Amino acid sequence: AASKSIRPFRSSEEYLYAMKEDLAEWFNTLYDLDIHVDNFMETLETGYDLCQHANNVNRTALEFQQQHPEAAARMRIPQNEVIFQAKNVVPGSFIARDNISNFIQWCRQDLGIQDVLMFETNDLVLKKNEKNFVLCLLEVARRGSKFGMLAPMLIQMEEEIEEEMRDQIAYGVLDMHRESHSLDSEALVYPSKAQRISLCDLKNLDELVREILGCCTCPSQFPMVKVSEGKYQVGDSNALIFVRV
Repeated sequence: AASKSIRPFRSSEEYLYAMKEDLAEWFNTLYDLDIHVDNFMETLETGYDLCQHANNVNRTALEFQQQHPEAAARMRIPQNEVIFQAKNVVPGSFIARDNISNFIQWCRQDLGIQDVLMFETNDLVLKKNEKNFVLCLLEVARRGSKFGMLAPMLIQMEEEIEEEMRDQIAYGVLDMHRESHSLDSEALVYPSKAQRISLCDLKNLDELVREILGCCTCPSQFPMVKVSEGKYQVGDSNALIFVRV
């Protein structure tokens, strides 16, 4: 035990804590629950809130399909209603297990969530596998956001980064097109950019990054170059690293 590094375990635990904190805030916003990190598993262990959310995703997806049939035709639309019992559900009881099992079945069959992101009934009932339970809820939230549902902050950050990368590719293609054909800048039509949700303060982000880099004591260190606000390159890699508070 003395020779085992504690740091990776702490890092993983801290990230799991951050995910639960984010999901708790998300659930509270959606359903006005009194859920927080310390009672996260206990609040959801009857399966009632999970099944209720699944049916809300179904309704939102159906509305999306009616309003955007062409886009919906390229997406997986969940449709099967999740049957559950809401009253007098005792945690750990057969009814609670049945609720959770129905939610899991919906995740697998209607959303098509991969097994690597799934959890089992005992993972929630017996608190055996918090990580997979949290990862599954994040994936459910990610799928729901595609239909217009409110997403947790972590998913919003993912979408912000994906949009930035799509914009970079689009602008890069347009710049190449402009150079090869010598077009006037006024003739170029740039893709419209949806208004982003302000997720974090980037004002002093670079100072924080430099401070963290200064803590590194590795004998061989890679240079980290700031590309733009919140975007960095490390070493010889061309891959961008997005940093957020």
